Order: sequence, then C-alpha cells, then structure tokens
Amino acid sequence: MLDHRLGPTNVAGRVVGVEVLPGASRVTLERLRIGQLSPARTPERLRVRLGGKQPRIIPGDWIRVRAILSPPPPPAAPGAFDFQRQSYFRQLGAVGFSLGSATVEEHHRAEGFAAFGFALERLRQRISERVVAGIDGTPGAIAAALMTGSRGAISAEVMANIRDSGLAHLLAISGLHIGLVAGIVFFGLRGALALVPPLALRYPIKKWAAMAAIAGAFAYALVAGATVPTQRAFLMIGLVLLAVLFDRRGLSMRLVAWAAFAILLFRPESLLGASFQMSFAAVVALVAVYEVVRDRRRLDEAGPPSWPRRALHYLGGVGLTTLIAGSATAPFAIYHFNRFAVFGLAANLVAVPVTALWIIPWAVAAFLLMPFGLESVALAPMGLGIEVVVRVAETVAAWPGAVTLVPAMPVWGLAALGLGAGRRRCRSGRGGRYGSAGRPCGRRRSLDGRALGLGHLRRLDATDGALQPRGMAAPGRPGCGGSALAAPGLQRRRPLGLRPPGLHPARQETRGGPRLTPPKPGRGLLDRRCGRQRRPGARSLPGGRPLRSVAPRRPRAVASGQRSGKGGKRQ
Repeated sequence: MLDHRLGPTNVAGRVVGVEVLPGASRVTLERLRIGQLSPARTPERLRVRLGGKQPRIIPGDWIRVRAILSPPPPPAAPGAFDFQRQSYFRQLGAVGFSLGSATVEEHHRAEGFAAFGFALERLRQRISERVVAGIDGTPGAIAAALMTGSRGAISAEVMANIRDSGLAHLLAISGLHIGLVAGIVFFGLRGALALVPPLALRYPIKKWAAMAAIAGAFAYALVAGATVPTQRAFLMIGLVLLAVLFDRRGLSMRLVAWAAFAILLFRPESLLGASFQMSFAAVVALVAVYEVVRDRRRLDEAGPPSWPRRALHYLGGVGLTTLIAGSATAPFAIYHFNRFAVFGLAANLVAVPVTALWIIPWAVAAFLLMPFGLESVALAPMGLGIEVVVRVAETVAAWPGAVTLVPAMPVWGLAALGLGAGRRRCRSGRGGRYGSAGRPCGRRRSLDGRALGLGHLRRLDATDGALQPRGMAAPGRPGCGGSALAAPGLQRRRPLGLRPPGLHPARQETRGGPRLTPPKPGRGLLDRRCGRQRRPGARSLPGGRPLRSVAPRRPRAVASGQRSGKGGKRQ
C-alpha cells in the first residue's frame, strides 16, 4: 500500500474494471508500472478517476495516464467507515485522479481464467452502455444499476432521496432481485412446457424448469457483480431449487447457515461489513417469522383464496416483510450509518410491488432481447416503472422527519441486540419447550419412522400422534403436534405407532393371553391445550362422513383339556 502522496507521475497498467460516474469514469488497474517507485514498493492495484474527454476503455486494455496518487483515506471519525480496511482486502494500494486523457497502449489480451473475468467485465460494460442508451436520464442509470449492479451513474441527489425514503435495498442486488429472476424463469419455462402435453405427461418439466432457473440466477449474479448480498441470495435460491430437483424442502434456517458458512469460508473479512450483517439479519428474521406465518395460514385457509384476497395477501406480505426486514436491519443501519428511515414502510408499499411486478419482468425481457438488438422494446416500459419509484422516493424523502439521525451505537449494544434476537428465536422457534407459535405445549416427543421399520415415514409427533402426508402439517395448532410428517396417502389421524384407533398398546397378561385395554374414559386423542378434543376412536372419511371403528375381537379363553391332540377338534 502506498505510504505517501505521489505525483504527478506516469502510471501504466492493465484495466480490470471500469465504473461509469456522472461526467467521468473510474478505472482499476493491475500489473502497475509507476514512475518514481521501485517494483517492491509498487502496490498490487490502484484506482484512478478519469475526467474530461477520454478514449473508450474496456477491461483488459493496457493504458498509460499521468495522475496524482495518494494512500486510501483513513476513517473520517473514530468508528466511521474504514476505507483503508476495505482497500486492504481488495488489494487496492492507492487512489488518485488523472491529469489529461489516458492513452490505450494495447487492447485486451489475456489467457486462462483471467480471460473469462475480462470477458465478463466487458459484457457488463456493454450491457450498461446499451441500457443507458435505451433509457435517458436518471431512469437509465437506475436501470443499469438493477441489471449490472453498477450504481456509479446515479446522481448524488437521487441516491440521497432513495436512502432517505428507505428504498436503498432496491438498488442492492440481493434476494428480491435474484428470487424474482429465478421465479420468472422457473414459472415461465414450466408454464410453456406444460402447454406441450407429450412433455408435461412424460417428463419432469418441474425439474427442468428448476435447472433453467438455477442457470438464469447464476448468470444474473455474475452480471450483477457478485457482491456479498448477491452471493448470499444466489446460494439460498440455488439450494432451494436443488431441493426441488431432489424433492426436498428448501427454505429453512439451515439453508441460511449454509449460505453464511460458504461466504465466510472464501471471504471471512465480510463478517464485519455492513452488507453481510444487514443482509443476513434481514433474511434470518424473515425466515423465522414466515415459518410461523406459513403454519398459521395452512391451518386457517379452507380452500384456495380468491383474486382480491390474494392481492390483499400480497400487499400485507409486502408490509409485513418491510416491517420485519426494517426492524432486523435497523440496529445495523444505526451502527454503520447513524440514520434511520422513518417512512420506509409507506415507500415500500408502492415501490416494491412496482419493482416486482413491472420493473424486474421487463428487465428479464430486456436481457432476452439484447442478442437480437430489440432491448428497447422492454427498456421503454421498464423506464416508466423506474420513474414511478423515483417519484415515490422524492415524495417520501421530502416529508418532514423522513430521516432520523441517531448517535453511534456502541459495539456491545449491537452485540446485545443480536444475541437477544437469537435467544428469542431459540425460545419461540420450533422444538424445545415452546411450539412454533411460542406457546408452551408440554414436552414434545418425536419418533423417526425408521425406528418402526418404515423408511418412508419421516417423523411421528407424540403430542397427539397425528400422521399426515409427507410435507403437510397435521391439522392441529402449531407446536401442539401439528408438525408431524408421514408417508404419502396417509390422511387419517391415528395414534402414535400405527395403533388401532381407540386402543392403547398396554398388554395385560391373563390366563387367556394378552389383550388390549381401551383408553381411560373422557380422554381424547388431542391435548386439551391444543384447542379441540375428539372422542377416542372417532374417525372420518375424506368427505366428512363419519366412520365407525370396529372393536377388535377379544380372544376366547381356552381351558386346559378343551383341545384334543394334533389335528383334533374342540370339544
């Protein structure tokens, strides 16, 4: 890393990245040759701002420029953002600005894996240029940010309005964007294949669509720059789609843990960054809350909802998601940025549906039409949606008290909040003394189906002994035996261990041999705390018709001497 200010001096190197800024550009160089510096003191990489009229520079070009260089600046205040630390892990040893225009000495030439990286950067640059050419002004810069992750062309005023209105997460390529792209590819391809009966009836088109969605999400993550939130989102979406391929459940807290482990394995320094902390704080809170919401909706809904009800559910989900994510990320935002967007809920109720239902679908269409030169057909309506989001950001940011500035939170305060949320999750989550709804439901005993010699049974819950088809919750209150899973096709509720209804397996030795004893009077199959009680042995058919249980035949007592010898008859 450079230890003192240097220049003006000649700088030569290979371009590894180009960022478009308002009225300028910024390039990152490697394999440097710097005048007045020996090779031992030359940094690994540096970043130079190019102003004025410049030649077209693309990643992989060798350029020469006269510039003034300085070390990466330290934090502006104790506890503020540390650009020096970030530059150290990015191998960025100096920053500066150019004097005059740069000279391209040699066009791109690379071999091996570096050639792939340069090709990807050139692709991102070409996409950004075509998007900005298709949409003028601020909507074009935001469209380029949504499609390639390059936000340098957005003006400072617009960025301030977006942050103050609580919409900055829309510009960070994360779970919303990756999930929408994967979902559009998945459902679009699956719907198209379902229109062909020979394919839909003979082949697993759902798994084909899942594989195509994985490929589409991976391509979008690469084009978007593969930042930490993008990596986390792709890992989670990819594992969910892999679960579809293997007929398993995808979204769970274990999935979040695996995504965090994979990122920290290759980039451990990201643990202390705001993007990692806020991204995983939001997704952990969302998964924890929606596990409970999913179980409750499964119990409450009697049939498929109508379209107006689905629209209300969607708006309610947007509002709930905003509240959950905002509450989970607020401590980290206060710690890192000392500010809090007060009216973020109001802005997100309008901006998120517009982004999800209008902007991102047109962005996917623009990606598909670019090879044919027809991207302007999709970019025009996309720009209209972006204008709506910009107007919402400007309106909400102008409200009095839209942003609250707060003092810096100490490290111990942030740690206490994080540990408290984790402890609350352990107490109110699945398992333990508390059910998924946070109610104490007694001690829950579970039995794996493999212990019964039934490998296709996953788990039997002993609170009420309910058995349901694999992947379906038992129709009880959450946390009171309602999470039992069983084999496909088993839809009737039976006691634990596949016993006949209305009977306990207690064996009483008598002279007449073993016999089964009925349950105690007045005791039902469900715990009283779970809200309902059924008569022992009561069963019903799928249509709601009652089904009488047949009492087992009691063994007849056979006295000694009543049976003759071999092959004899009873007396």
